[in-house]
Amino acid sequence: MPQASSSYHHGDLRAACLRAALGLLEEDGSAGLSLRAVARRAGVSATAPYRHYADRDALVSAVAAEGYRELAGKLAAAHPAPATADELASVAVAYVRFALDRPAMFRVMFAEPCDPNSEERVAATAAVSGYVHAVVRGAFPGAADPEALATTVWALVHGLAFLCLDGKLDSSTPEVVDAQVCAAVRALFAASAAMAPQGEARV
Repeated sequence: MPQASSSYHHGDLRAACLRAALGLLEEDGSAGLSLRAVARRAGVSATAPYRHYADRDALVSAVAAEGYRELAGKLAAAHPAPATADELASVAVAYVRFALDRPAMFRVMFAEPCDPNSEERVAATAAVSGYVHAVVRGAFPGAADPEALATTVWALVHGLAFLCLDGKLDSSTPEVVDAQVCAAVRALFAASAAMAPQGEARV
């Protein structure tokens, strides 16, 4: 097995380890993620990954950060600034579809222990959170507490994703999933309009 020092430049080793981790995740789920397995997959010494990842939590955080960046791209591609129920529904659909298309990655992002000091993961998470807050400001401009509403919207869509993943909601076809997600988002808009003071209800 080639040694990392002879096979990789310093920056290439980290990228090689991350690629190996992503490959293992797709094949075996998070159970297959370990620094030793990553080293074998990348073709480097067993100690080489420790140059960039102090432990498994640090490795998982790097993988999760990659997932957050991918998710942020999917959401922005669905709609950069949704303002209507249908536009917000398209973003929610993109979120849930990401979870169903990348279940192992999604669980690593939200259900695995992580390194709380990982600047990369914190930055990637902040990008998604910032997008959600911007969505709420655009879609619900009269919200009395946009911070709380952003949490509510994220919790709704995130909950739908896990309910689909765990088989609690019908996810037999993409069309069924899309219909359920869209219905939930429209129900949120309808409830918001119904509770708004007269003259401020959204149309």
